[in-house]
Amino acid sequence: MILVISGPSGVGKDAVIKRLQEEREGMHFVVTATSRAKRPGEVDGKDYYFVTKDDFLAMIEREELLEYALVYGEYKGIPKQQIRDYMAKGYDIVLRVDIQGAATLREILGESAIFIFLVAESEEALVKRLIHRKTETSDMLLVRIATAREEVKRMKNFDYVVVNSEGNLEGAVKQVESIIDAEKAKVHKRTVNI
Repeated sequence: MILVISGPSGVGKDAVIKRLQEEREGMHFVVTATSRAKRPGEVDGKDYYFVTKDDFLAMIEREELLEYALVYGEYKGIPKQQIRDYMAKGYDIVLRVDIQGAATLREILGESAIFIFLVAESEEALVKRLIHRKTETSDMLLVRIATAREEVKRMKNFDYVVVNSEGNLEGAVKQVESIIDAEKAKVHKRTVNI
């Protein structure tokens, strides 16, 4: 099974995925390659594969990425081989992507993957989270807020919506786990070929 988790910046994609990693076995959380600089506390090979723009462009040239995009001036992409290797070992795959990446993956994977849209409980809550993160300049913050407003309009392209309310991370994680369990219980399961 391939699970695609997406949503606007600041909704808690990383927090939900971190809890899933702690609670569920048999899942591989794909590490995305990016050309952006490391943020404080991030670990290369765990949070992202941090590469130069030239190295990223070489990966594109060699067709090593399932999908990639230029996001806020930096490249992000999903290495194909990592998915193949873990699927061959029987793992379920979890992909954390932005909305643009999810749209591309929907075109590539169609109905073979499960798409979950993660949202904050309100736009006001999302803005507070972005401000609290302190990772953007005020201009970049305004861009992210405007982008989030547009991204929410694309929610209808997903299979499921999960609200990650402030202070209720466990509720959001349990809802994602319920989606996984329901998909695994289906008589007609989704089949994936990459």
